[in-house]
Amino acid sequence: MTTIHRTAIVDDAAQIGENVSIGPYVVVEKDVIIGDGTSIASHVCLTTGARIGKDCNIFQGAVLGNVPQDLKFENEKTELVVGDRTTIREYVTLNRGTSETGKTVVGCDCLLMAYAHVAHDCFIGDHVILANSVAIAGHVTIEDWVTIGGLTGCHQFTRVGKHSFVGGLNRIIKDVPPYILATGEPLRFAGLNRVGLQRRGFSPEQLANLKKAYRILYQSKLNFSQALEKIRAELEMTAEVRNVVDLISSSSRGVIR
Repeated sequence: MTTIHRTAIVDDAAQIGENVSIGPYVVVEKDVIIGDGTSIASHVCLTTGARIGKDCNIFQGAVLGNVPQDLKFENEKTELVVGDRTTIREYVTLNRGTSETGKTVVGCDCLLMAYAHVAHDCFIGDHVILANSVAIAGHVTIEDWVTIGGLTGCHQFTRVGKHSFVGGLNRIIKDVPPYILATGEPLRFAGLNRVGLQRRGFSPEQLANLKKAYRILYQSKLNFSQALEKIRAELEMTAEVRNVVDLISSSSRGVIR
């Protein structure tokens, strides 16, 4: 059974699923969709265009779906889409998209810790963890299984590859390849994310192949173009190695060293 606290303000046009809990002083505007089983704590604001998945947990003070902090925005109809089973902690802010992409997306099974911010037109994959006060600028792509440490900022149009771990108190101003650890100022390659990959079931063969690829990229003294050619020529192009090659070869902002 859905429960709505008597102090909450819920627009009649909002679509509320089954077994939803809406706490005190929550505001739900028109054109909002809330999936079955989602729990919304006090003082949350869900603005027009927010689409919240099933079995999400949204904590006190979060503001989801508000207009982008973009001077080009002209109040066009756009969306914020949050996937199933995602946890959004206190005072997180997620802005909806602009006309450029039409939406901001946060995937399934994510954890966004207190005061994290995701700006307009971002794509956040599944199983992503953004620690406290991580700030993601507009048009950023963060792929599946990425973790970003607290108080780290991410420059617009950057990309963080899947299964990577970025340390806290850093700046992401260039693309981060998949499967690695990244830390330091400026942000730099700090080895394979071996512990995270082992926990997710990567085999010793997969890890060895990735290690060979990154040894060529970061220890061979070749530039990235030369290193990619060497990888294509000498390594088996498994799905993991192809992900590495594809991100680096398609990068528009450059890749961390």
